Amino acid sequence: MMPRFTRTRPNTHAFALAVGAVFALHTPATAQTLLRVSTVTAERIAAVSTFSLTGEIVARDTLTASFPLGGRVTDVFVTTGAKVQKGDVLAKLDQVQQEQSLRAAQAGLVSAKASHQQAREESVRQDALLERGATTRSARDTAADLLRAAEAQEAQAVAEQDRAKKALADTVLLAPTAATVTDRLAEPGQVIGAAQTVVELALGSDFDAEFEVPEATLTSTPKSPEVVLSVLAAPSKTGAGMIREVSPLVDPAKGTVKVTVSVETLPAGLSYGDPVRGTVTIQDTDRVTLPWSSITAQASGPAVWLIDPQTHQAALREVSVLRYISGQVVLSSGVEAGEIVVSKGAQLLYPGQTVDLGSEAK
Repeated sequence: MMPRFTRTRPNTHAFALAVGAVFALHTPATAQTLLRVSTVTAERIAAVSTFSLTGEIVARDTLTASFPLGGRVTDVFVTTGAKVQKGDVLAKLDQVQQEQSLRAAQAGLVSAKASHQQAREESVRQDALLERGATTRSARDTAADLLRAAEAQEAQAVAEQDRAKKALADTVLLAPTAATVTDRLAEPGQVIGAAQTVVELALGSDFDAEFEVPEATLTSTPKSPEVVLSVLAAPSKTGAGMIREVSPLVDPAKGTVKVTVSVETLPAGLSYGDPVRGTVTIQDTDRVTLPWSSITAQASGPAVWLIDPQTHQAALREVSVLRYISGQVVLSSGVEAGEIVVSKGAQLLYPGQTVDLGSEAK
């Protein structure tokens, strides 16, 4: 039997699709629709930003009150925030030992006075006997020596009594001047050492605000030394201050520098130890600032797409970002003023691609 052959009709539709695909691959770029992107022209502007930190209200002049001797605290009569006058009692120590020492010194003084009186009478008697020739000069001299010794013993007893009285008085801590209590560092029953702080006092009515400022922030110069102070819970309550002192030392643990602000106007409701927010305006040198949407990324770091104004071709360039602010990115290098930067549509670009420039972003 002879084999039978079947003629098939060519699939003209599939052939047309294949020819169209090949033709599309070889179509010149100029005949295709160009990608439209939005751009901005880079320019240097004055970088002005605000910087806020939380600090603490402190007294400008402070004093620490402490006992000159150690012992057990029996009473602390003041609390934080209390106002005291000169001579007010702040705290007391246990006085048992000092009272016993004072009684012993007083008894010693009574004995020394009695010995002194006896020696004086004996010296007077010996002088009278010597005048009548009823005693010897040696006896009279011995009586005079005993009198001088008794006088010295009485003087020593007086000094011992004064020292005992002073020790007893030192068990009572008095306010040296009118002040406000900012901290209470001892409680009844606590055993403390000599010169250990019991109460911290604020002198006068001047306030300061202390801030721990990152070291890098101090490289920028504030537009003015004025600091706006505000209450954390109520930002509408504001005050004013001036930068008074910048510490020359950097905290090695935190990398911060202590900045002291002199409070000119204290926000309502704040006092010693309260937190406060300080805000300054920082004036930097003119730098290129771009919209945040201009920044893209590559393996080595942040970058932007630049457009050649002659050929309209895109090129990727690495940049260095100084800092980010609201809606914008401040560059330290990578882009010069006058260059055209893609602000929108960069996600579809590749190096050398020709684009259609849209309107500049505002």
